[in-house]
Amino acid sequence: MMRRTSLAGLDVSAQGLGCMGMSEWYGPTDWDRSISTIRRAIDLGVTLFDTADIYGAGHNEVLVGRAITGHPDAVQIATKFGIDRSAGDGNRVHRGEAAYVKRSCDASLLRLGIDTIDLFYLHRPPDTAEIEETVGAMGELVAEGKVRHLGLSDVDSSLLRRAHAVHSIAAVQTEYSLWSRKPESTLLNTMRELGVGLVPYAPLGRGFLAGSVTRDSLVDSDIRTSRPAMQSWQAIPSIAQVVDSIAEAQAVTSAQVALAWVYAQEVRWGVPIVPIPGTKRVAWLEQNVRAMDVSLTDSERATLDGIPDRSAAAQQA
Repeated sequence: MMRRTSLAGLDVSAQGLGCMGMSEWYGPTDWDRSISTIRRAIDLGVTLFDTADIYGAGHNEVLVGRAITGHPDAVQIATKFGIDRSAGDGNRVHRGEAAYVKRSCDASLLRLGIDTIDLFYLHRPPDTAEIEETVGAMGELVAEGKVRHLGLSDVDSSLLRRAHAVHSIAAVQTEYSLWSRKPESTLLNTMRELGVGLVPYAPLGRGFLAGSVTRDSLVDSDIRTSRPAMQSWQAIPSIAQVVDSIAEAQAVTSAQVALAWVYAQEVRWGVPIVPIPGTKRVAWLEQNVRAMDVSLTDSERATLDGIPDRSAAAQQA
């Protein structure tokens, strides 16, 4: 049975499913295959499904909404707002003014086909408003019954504190894996203090730690071919080699070891952690869910903890 976790009162499966790649950015998409993957996730006990209004310009919310038809009480939907692509990707604006917050919520509810969003994230720190205005408007949505819990994505401790002073924050979503460990120095201590949960996206290093992709296997439409954090390719094999050696000793996959390390950080930092590995395929979904049964030894955890954080170097590459 799938383990459960509480994100500041929001009861969810201990592993969620990131749905972004089902609509955009990670190569070819397939509506029917994605629907099947989401429904298989529900069968396996996954209840937290992560989407955003930006993914496929609304396509992803529609897809997730269709996939959960008939299961509204068995799932929790997390979606995000705040990145305005209407002027083109080269002119994105990170928005947070109160009226925009309200319109975004109503539009997401319509596309998802639900009455209440379980976890409503601000996708990026806003450029068009102070965080207090944005979170204040989000809090009003809670009071109106349109949203149950609030979240933030890719913020630092200072913004988290300011937001939390306006309305309680259930979760922060940010990239966190053996490849990208920035939250350890910028967020996790504050999150423990405030009782905020962590929802890591890209916990498998965008597939590179899982061995499911290589640089040469990516098509031109895949965002990973140009993403700054992936330009420092020389660091990937050295990290993957450590992960692979532990996977071989445990007779499990590299992806399962990488996810097991993420879960182990819950005890280390005293913060609830619910990773949302993304996939479009049932086989990878099932492999990721089985990672919850993998236990690392103290020696293995210490070895993985000792991998230097490459995220800063990768961002500069």
